[in-house]
Amino acid sequence: MNKKWILCCILLLGAAYIAGAQEWGSKDQFKDEFLSRINRVRARGCNCGSTYMPPAAPLVWNDDLEQAANAHAKDMARNDYFSHTSQDGRTISDRIMKAGYTYNGYKSFAVGENIARGQLSIAEVSNGWFKSVGHCKNLMNPDFREIGIAENKTYWVQDFGGRIAFSDKEKSLIKSGRLIIKRSRGSSHE
Repeated sequence: MNKKWILCCILLLGAAYIAGAQEWGSKDQFKDEFLSRINRVRARGCNCGSTYMPPAAPLVWNDDLEQAANAHAKDMARNDYFSHTSQDGRTISDRIMKAGYTYNGYKSFAVGENIARGQLSIAEVSNGWFKSVGHCKNLMNPDFREIGIAENKTYWVQDFGGRIAFSDKEKSLIKSGRLIIKRSRGSSHE
């Protein structure tokens, strides 16, 4: 093969990668693009495979979830693996709570995660997640109210959270000992 042709292909692929990976320009553009895409679908509802998922409230950005997503994306890229479980054994819940997204003071707590690898743009990764049944169900889950997303070297992580605070009356009952809280935590991942 012609060396100039090979060099040209490498340069074009590199330029396409950089253009795709940098499409959002800033952190705010990155957040806005993702939230806009996700919340448009949540507002109208969609089919996740053969399951209809009704409209759900819009997700809002959470910096703690973004921090957890960013740390996991960096870890997967740096150590060349692809899993919801970190190589040191940490789970989604472990990483999210370490980033500061905890259940303390909340009567309801749910977390979930979507991961992807290799996509070059927000549009590509978003479309792929909505076409995958499990990922789509996470995106449409009404228990999830907050989200943080990160990308590192085409490793993508979406971390979801949902918390409902205790009412003032419930707080009073807890403080008096007339309401006892039993914790059960669940997580969802695809």
